[in-house]
Amino acid sequence: MADLFDSADTPQPVAPRPLADRLRPKTLAEVIGQGKVLSPEGPLGAMLAAHSLSSLIFWGPPGVGKTTIARLLAHESDMAFVQISAIFTGVQDLRKVFEQARIRRANGQGTLLFVDEIHRFNKAQQDGFLPYMEDGTILLVGATTENPSFELNAALMSRAQVIVLERLSLDDLERLAQRAEQDMGRALPLKAEAREALLEMADGDGRAALNLIEQVAAWKLDKPLDRETLSKRLMRRAAKYDKSGEEHYNLISALHKSVRGSDPDAALYWFARMLEGGEDPRFLARRITRMAVEDIGLADPQAVEVCLQGWQTYERLGSPEGELALAQAVVYLALAPKSNAVYTAYKAARAAARSTGSEPPPRHILNAPTKLMKDIGYGDGYAYDHDAEDGFSGQDYFPETMKRPVYYQPAERGFERELKKRIDYFAKLRAKRQAP
Repeated sequence: MADLFDSADTPQPVAPRPLADRLRPKTLAEVIGQGKVLSPEGPLGAMLAAHSLSSLIFWGPPGVGKTTIARLLAHESDMAFVQISAIFTGVQDLRKVFEQARIRRANGQGTLLFVDEIHRFNKAQQDGFLPYMEDGTILLVGATTENPSFELNAALMSRAQVIVLERLSLDDLERLAQRAEQDMGRALPLKAEAREALLEMADGDGRAALNLIEQVAAWKLDKPLDRETLSKRLMRRAAKYDKSGEEHYNLISALHKSVRGSDPDAALYWFARMLEGGEDPRFLARRITRMAVEDIGLADPQAVEVCLQGWQTYERLGSPEGELALAQAVVYLALAPKSNAVYTAYKAARAAARSTGSEPPPRHILNAPTKLMKDIGYGDGYAYDHDAEDGFSGQDYFPETMKRPVYYQPAERGFERELKKRIDYFAKLRAKRQAP
């Protein structure tokens, strides 16, 4: 028994703290990479200076300091810091949190409630925070990697200010690496290009960077590693990409705008980014074809055909061989002449169709299969264009009560330059035919 008690009284070795935990900033001034929001002119800096902190939603990618900043805000404001995760917290847990916050408030201390992954709470759960925010029981700081506009309900958003936290730049990560080296008391065993590669592998995530640094620092090496050797030893962090989330829409928007901007290199880059993120090439084939219709149109009628051929080629070859056909279509679209004239005309025609309701076609272009219909003027005065001079009658085909509009106005680019000549030609003939 004595041995048992002795062993219990003997101090046990304490496991070393991870580097990311050791380097957690102790003041807001030590936070790296979020100067825009923490500076005196930034939203958080201004709130602290005015001693008026409001409920907040931190929106940003992983590893940019959301939890750390929330903890330091609580410290700077003399508030109790309570952290929960929407993934693991149920209704009973929340009730306990609110009750404890109410007791603190009665004793003169506020509670900063930090809710990680707040977008995981459903609408009813999000609504549950509202009364406690309104009566000052809690100051809510939610953290999310998803766009709050899509994931959080309007009532919660109206009571909190959204603070956008940015991914860390390579310069930010370098500062973090230097801070890590100072803590460890030695430099990383990496050549300059390998050091840069290491920071690139973190993909803007400070926590990931520190984990990689800690891993490299533990290696027993005789000489510094070069980029190639480092790449063999470490796996690159998977790029942030959610095929159903905001990143999906951000990247397809970047691809579409690069094509529209006639930049084949940028278009190929975003196309490749989506493929590397696991996007379905069929989705890309569909969107590329839409680009051909929307942004190129009749300036290059061949563009749609190139897209459809690329799509069909992919269906026959599959991945990865078929993806080259889609890449070829992307380059073709980027370099094709651009026109949205048909797209604009189509939207205008749809708007006019909605506004004019059920206006009938003019009687002269209505069929008259019965005697009654002939008697009331159906088809009366219709001019058969093939019998007219130049094969063009110039008749009006819009409803009789509708002033003739102009929807399609081709651009002076590509094949539409020829179409514009035809439109101008027919406009002159129409004026001539309709002249008294």
